[in-house]
Amino acid sequence: MMGEPVFVMLVEDNADHAELVIRTMEDHRIANKIQHFADGQTALDYLLRRGEYEKPESSPRPHMILLDLRLPRVDGLEVLRQIKEEEELKNIPVIILTTSEAEKDVARAYNNHVNSYLVKPVGFEEFSKLMNDLGFYWLGWNTHPHV
Repeated sequence: MMGEPVFVMLVEDNADHAELVIRTMEDHRIANKIQHFADGQTALDYLLRRGEYEKPESSPRPHMILLDLRLPRVDGLEVLRQIKEEEELKNIPVIILTTSEAEKDVARAYNNHVNSYLVKPVGFEEFSKLMNDLGFYWLGWNTHPHV
């Protein structure tokens, strides 16, 4: 992705958490564009190019998807399942970013082919470091097919 603008899709229903993710990514210059979706249905409409996102120009593919588990309309695990079943989407790295440490949630996410599962730290400094490391790993150091 050398020199290419980096686009991160954030699917998070908690406005405070979303703002923290966006602000931290901007502060660390991790992404050139972050698009926030507050529910799973709208995120799927975007990714599957339905409704207002029908045209590819209005719905470019993200380089990474940060996905919460507990979402209105369609939960995060269902969003993940549908992403990983779609030939066009399955190679996009999906990182669960959630408050849930429940073993059943972790297992279900990996059973649906999540690329990584991260529990949101409580403290700001820890959260900021996590986002910085996440950005460098997935968008800088990691090699993956072009989407």
